[in-house]
Amino acid sequence: MSTITNHSRQWWKEGVFYQIYPASFKDSTGSGTGDLAGILSKLDYIKQLGIDCIWISPFYDSPQVDLGYDISNYEDVYRPYGTVADIEKIIKGCHDRDMKIVFDLVINHTSNEHAWFKASRSSKNDPKRDWYIWRPARIDENGERQPPNNWRGNFNGSVWTWDEETQEYYLHLFCPEQPDLNWENEETRKAIYQTAMTFWLEKGVDGFRVDTVNMYSKGSLDDVEVVDPHDKWQPAHHVFCNGPRMHEYLREMDQILSKYGAITIGELPATPDPAHVRRYISAADPQLSMVFQFDIVDIDIGKNQKFEIQPWPLTKFKDIVSMWQTFIEGTDSWTTVFFENHDQPRSISRYGSDDPKHRVQAGKMMAIVACALTGTLFIYQGQELGMTNVPESWPQSDYIDVEAVNYIKLIKGRHGEDETALAKAKKGIQAVGRDNARTPMQWDDSENAGFSTGKPWHRVNDNYTEINAKAQEGDKNSLLNFWRSMIKLRKEHKDMFVYGHFETLDYDNSSVFSFVKTDGKKKCLCVANFSKESQSFDIKKISNGKQGKLLAGNTAQQDENKLQPFEARLYLLE
Repeated sequence: MSTITNHSRQWWKEGVFYQIYPASFKDSTGSGTGDLAGILSKLDYIKQLGIDCIWISPFYDSPQVDLGYDISNYEDVYRPYGTVADIEKIIKGCHDRDMKIVFDLVINHTSNEHAWFKASRSSKNDPKRDWYIWRPARIDENGERQPPNNWRGNFNGSVWTWDEETQEYYLHLFCPEQPDLNWENEETRKAIYQTAMTFWLEKGVDGFRVDTVNMYSKGSLDDVEVVDPHDKWQPAHHVFCNGPRMHEYLREMDQILSKYGAITIGELPATPDPAHVRRYISAADPQLSMVFQFDIVDIDIGKNQKFEIQPWPLTKFKDIVSMWQTFIEGTDSWTTVFFENHDQPRSISRYGSDDPKHRVQAGKMMAIVACALTGTLFIYQGQELGMTNVPESWPQSDYIDVEAVNYIKLIKGRHGEDETALAKAKKGIQAVGRDNARTPMQWDDSENAGFSTGKPWHRVNDNYTEINAKAQEGDKNSLLNFWRSMIKLRKEHKDMFVYGHFETLDYDNSSVFSFVKTDGKKKCLCVANFSKESQSFDIKKISNGKQGKLLAGNTAQQDENKLQPFEARLYLLE
């Protein structure tokens, strides 16, 4: 049997990471927007969860068109969040508590308000013109001006915007207010490394989560084939991701990062081939420490449009988990474990059940599965409380994320005010939209969930009176305290859980996910009922006749012949 226990031991492999989305975490001033002082005030709460490193989503100066992923100054802070001095206090606060800290590194694009882009669009002759990607118009058979290609942007629409002043189009894979930097220009790259990386490394940051890490090298800007006949603009991830110079650029970045011992976690979409993923994370060819592979959070999204959601069988979930658990075996690469982030719906609602009668049980089930898997574990704010998707009763006007807003515009453009089409669109947004992760953190049952004394920038989820940190803090059976105990258990058995060999059992079972983990000495069995129905259970049948000692479970009473709805157990096998 192959094992992966010969992987080098590193703090960032064994550490549990906690992602903070600043706007929604904690408001210290009553402005209605979360801020850095709010984060600082909750570092002890994060430490008590068992966290080793926090990751803070963008806090940089920004017009906030894409909530901070449109950066106008890498060396300053979005003023409603605070100042550079505030972020320095957080760095020190983490280090004083023996925690590390990583920032978001957003360097595929800037804001159109960045000084670089203002210079670039000022004239075709400006020295920074070539710092972004400009192209002349195409003229069609009717003599009409058209964009240079038919690529669809990540938020729908064309990736090109016409600039009247200089009479050319500029490229933006995201919003028109997020122009893409031209990585082909060495001078641009050097400036990025200095202002976005070295500036913060000198202040003590321990690394970066690297946004859209495989989009810097665009390759050819030719048209892509038409796969969605309903749209003028076509999906082009297979072209603008993983371009010809990507690995060269990341090696260049690593030369700077390695001087500081900094780690990197790359956001790696549209890379389905495990062999290709390993090229990014091989320790022998330093580029990235690890990556987020997105199959697990793309499990239900539509092929051509994200919000055209699809049902999924549990075997698909098993296939995805198994592939990304085992693809590092016999290699010097590493993997990650995550079910939520700022771009994803809540995991209880997606993989379990947010029905109040099942919610806590489903949350504990997800905690057991996550803590038993190999790789670096990432938790998103509120996941430890069992925060859920927004209610279906919310009107469309309460969805404010640019991706959701743009999709409704697209549907109205195709179908007008057709109620059936709009209801289907809203159902998709409620299921997988980014607003689900961006509702304010639920600290207590006071007004606005204790997030702010002012009117929150985003509507608070209606269930904050039942789901909040204060209520769970004093309840020994709460999900929060269960997460604390599971993280502790994961660390106590790190050879088996963090570094161990993974194998799926009972594959064809459409309701129960069973797998074993082993470090070559100890072996553990995890069983998790992903259904709302009780399921028959026989540990000896699953584990080749072996008995097990219960390490963890999410119910007070275990039935040796049956798993309750959303019940999960961890057994140490003989």
